[in-house]
Amino acid sequence: MKLHTVQVSPSKNKLAKEDQLAWKLARVATDATPSSEAVIDMVINRIIDNASVAIASLERTPVANARAQAVAHARADRGASIFGMPNNHLYHAEWAAWANCTAVRELDFHDTFLAADYSHPGDSIPAVLAVAQQLGKNGKDLIKGIVASYEVHVNLVKGICLHEHKIDHVAHLCPAQAAGVAALLGLDTDTVYQAIQQALHVSISTRQSRKGEISSWKAYVPAHGAKLAIEAVDRAMRGEKSPSPIYEGEDSVIAWILDGPKANYTVPLPEPGEEKRAILETYTKEHSAEYQSQALIDLAFRMRTKIQDFSLIDKVLIETSHHTHYVIGTGSGDPQKFDPHATRETLDHSIMYIVAVALEDGFWHHEKSYAPERASRPATITLWNKITTIEQPKWTALYHDVNPDKKAFGGKIIITMKDGSVVEDELERANAHPAGARPFKREQYIKKFDELTAGIVSSEERNRFLSLVQRLPELTAEEIKELNVQVDFTSLSNTQPDDKGIF
Repeated sequence: MKLHTVQVSPSKNKLAKEDQLAWKLARVATDATPSSEAVIDMVINRIIDNASVAIASLERTPVANARAQAVAHARADRGASIFGMPNNHLYHAEWAAWANCTAVRELDFHDTFLAADYSHPGDSIPAVLAVAQQLGKNGKDLIKGIVASYEVHVNLVKGICLHEHKIDHVAHLCPAQAAGVAALLGLDTDTVYQAIQQALHVSISTRQSRKGEISSWKAYVPAHGAKLAIEAVDRAMRGEKSPSPIYEGEDSVIAWILDGPKANYTVPLPEPGEEKRAILETYTKEHSAEYQSQALIDLAFRMRTKIQDFSLIDKVLIETSHHTHYVIGTGSGDPQKFDPHATRETLDHSIMYIVAVALEDGFWHHEKSYAPERASRPATITLWNKITTIEQPKWTALYHDVNPDKKAFGGKIIITMKDGSVVEDELERANAHPAGARPFKREQYIKKFDELTAGIVSSEERNRFLSLVQRLPELTAEEIKELNVQVDFTSLSNTQPDDKGIF
């Protein structure tokens, strides 16, 4: 890996294209170094993981509405499939990606990478897959595209913080989606460079989508990025240019939206000929909740056996990292995080609610744990309001450790009982983390798929999809078109064009 310094450069300096971050990202995307078995194995795991959470969310309102918009853009041939729909029903790639990205993101239950900023790198997969299906690409091409998207995304997240400027993380996702689509198609470096620049330029939005009363837009964010990225690549393929240099220019994203004219970022990137392994640094979720809560859920499960009567709890203190405290903890200052009538998206970003329910129930479920009747339980509300968070330097340091073997997103829970006795424990990593107590392997990904698709997907379809995806490197273009999980679509809503909107 080489560390690249990224600084604002006045126009009069005429920064060479080869010295610009967008060019360096494009060079990574177009490097043809083959992937190892470990990387390919993880790509397969991530495709299975995405399918699991997408199928489980098919009838949730945002997903059904995204599907309604997408099915209005059918194609007779050269199209892409939509989760749940028959494989012979084809739609424009950007609209299939719109529907599928929303389905993947809705439950907040797939992979994550946390460093200087936040990310869900698996959000790129539906965009890359949709274009692969529409343009007849094979399994090896798909792997190349997905690996490139992860590499660009993870390394941008390591080097450039968006959230401290209240910019949403689609600004790293969309360039990664563009890089992945371009790598899939085998485009030249200059074309990819232009696509990445446009993708960043049009994808800046604020973090209000993750603040206060969080709306369904949180689920649509990666879908929005996917559409913008696919359009950016298409435009670049037609020879069009984009705002340049998009990162370093004196009126650029960095100069006016991020750290400003004196910014100094360091972005690590693999050298030419070096394998792209960033996907191996990412981690999926065992529980359907914000990643920074994963270890704390496991910890709450472990601690609950030491408490006989939850009504005798006086207070609960969670010592954790800066990000956890300020984003999903009491440091956020969001009263909505204590509101039993809040949206699922808001409860998902309340570690106080999550720990209260995990302590009481001893399990976490993507629907039951967020049900209105569950959130409104009087005993839960009482416990919930006894929980506060604080930042401790130890946990912040672990969060930002550059060594992936040391990086951790846990915390310490201190439960003080009314009689003055204390129950306390800590956990650095979630059990499912690669360095956790029970790391996810292929067996766990398949188990998660079976649990989330039970009663939705037939056994024949389950076996067909899992058999197909596990042969990914050898799949033909025709087989890639079948890389979708079908359900009895007559039982789904919004599978035909309607007159509710514009499309």
